[in-house]
Amino acid sequence: QVQLVESGGGLEQPGGSLRLSCAASTSFFSIYDMAWYRQAPGGQRDEVESISSPGSERYADSVKGRFTISKDNAKNMVYLEMKRLKPEDTAVYYCNRLKPGTRAPYEYWGQGTQVTVSS
Repeated sequence: QVQLVESGGGLEQPGGSLRLSCAASTSFFSIYDMAWYRQAPGGQRDEVESISSPGSERYADSVKGRFTISKDNAKNMVYLEMKRLKPEDTAVYYCNRLKPGTRAPYEYWGQGTQVTVSS
């Protein structure tokens, strides 16, 4: 059973920064593309960023230039560095593996980490 544990969320003021972490207990972590998603209250879960290898990141337009994804295969970790936060970034953030050869996440999700951007 894969476990995904997200952490690092919290309350931050507009313009501030947060760094989210995701620990993935899965074999062969290095072969998976990883992605961060977010779900605002009443909204659907949307992909924010994904990474297959350094230099191969995909960003949603809403976070381009502000968020940076990175992956540490040695530690089975994926990170999301968030800068210049906006109130519309408020959401629960999740990480997940992507099914090989697809843009689709696996069905299992962790508990997520809440990010609230407010003054």
